[in-house]
Amino acid sequence: MLLIHTPQTTSRLDYAFKHICTRILGVKVQFVSVIEEFIAHEGPKMSYGKQPIGSEAFVQAHGLLTEQGFDDLEITVQPWDDTICFFPVRVHSSVPFDIFASTFYLLSRYEEYIPHLKDEMDRFPAEESLAYKEGFLQQPVIDIWAFKFKKVLKAHFPEMPFVERNFVQHHMVDATQPFAYTQRGFLRNFAGYFSDLGRFKFKHILNRSRVLLGLRKDPYDVFSWMINVAKQGHIKLTVLFLMGEGFSFKQDSNTQRKHYRKTVKFVSDYAEVGLIFSYHSLGNEERLKREKLQMEELTHRSLQCSLNDKLLVNLPHNYRNSLELEVARDASMLYESTLGFRSGTCTPFLFYDLDYEIKTPLIIHPMAGVTSALAGKKEGQIESELMKVKQEVAAVNGTFSLLFSNQNFTSDQLFWRRFFAEK
Repeated sequence: MLLIHTPQTTSRLDYAFKHICTRILGVKVQFVSVIEEFIAHEGPKMSYGKQPIGSEAFVQAHGLLTEQGFDDLEITVQPWDDTICFFPVRVHSSVPFDIFASTFYLLSRYEEYIPHLKDEMDRFPAEESLAYKEGFLQQPVIDIWAFKFKKVLKAHFPEMPFVERNFVQHHMVDATQPFAYTQRGFLRNFAGYFSDLGRFKFKHILNRSRVLLGLRKDPYDVFSWMINVAKQGHIKLTVLFLMGEGFSFKQDSNTQRKHYRKTVKFVSDYAEVGLIFSYHSLGNEERLKREKLQMEELTHRSLQCSLNDKLLVNLPHNYRNSLELEVARDASMLYESTLGFRSGTCTPFLFYDLDYEIKTPLIIHPMAGVTSALAGKKEGQIESELMKVKQEVAAVNGTFSLLFSNQNFTSDQLFWRRFFAEK
């Protein structure tokens, strides 16, 4: 246990310290404001404030963790060895930056509460983020800072125990459209034939006909393959399905069809199944509740993981809905256009409602990106970018999660099949 002296214990301070110390380093923390209790403590201890008490481990406070509300802050990002940080402090601090204030800024998504330009889907774009502008989006900087802080603690307390965590791969698959041709209905297939004919895609017409005649398997139905690969590689797998209306006519599927429901049930028997909240329901709590209930009735399990269609995260409203629905985890905290850690960490963390200044029980599952962000790039470049991010996560023994689509694993997508199977 690490005792921390601070003049004032706030929900922000508790939130930031527990993410770095407990969630990443595996060290329990306790806060104290009485100096005599702090001095009398004989175990590991540190102080956090404007001035150190004595010669103990000390991190100087920037001030953000004792404030309330949010304001447009001026932030200067500076280099720190092989990474960066912000909120610099004076030299007598054990670390040159207030890593706890910086952690809170990124985890709470402070910048997303400030007025900003949104994209055409009403989302916070990567280009508006501090991490993108300053070039550290593809580093799990909070985890890197935590390991630097660990060195400080070990220097002061050589016998202090830490829980060593292991690198984890947790694949997530967006199965918005689980079938290319089957279960699509007469009207959609007719429109598909007409579209392919107009664009002279005769191979697509042939494939569609073979599938509909039962001569070959639907190319998007790769769920057995995914389950077998994940099982053999001891890889965590979550497959997410829609229960509501698709974003467009092309993406919509009849989720009440027997084969659709049979597929969801089959996957749920061998892997975690999550729910994609439909885009057109995200502002309607009653519709979201119906979608959740349909999934739970189908799988006979309480919903553990959700994803917002089109990766729409409108803070704090979407997450408040998830809390009302008692969803355990959300995997929507990523950018559609680029790889990287939107919240600066590769460790699952709790959603902090900045309006109410409270830490909530909703777990945000950090994602490294979505495969569609790499569309149009050459295979060598894709592999290079992915491996760079994966190695950053492995260096801090974090959780590497990429959002795949089942469409990535058709028989001609050899690269994505290989990357999915890599340990």
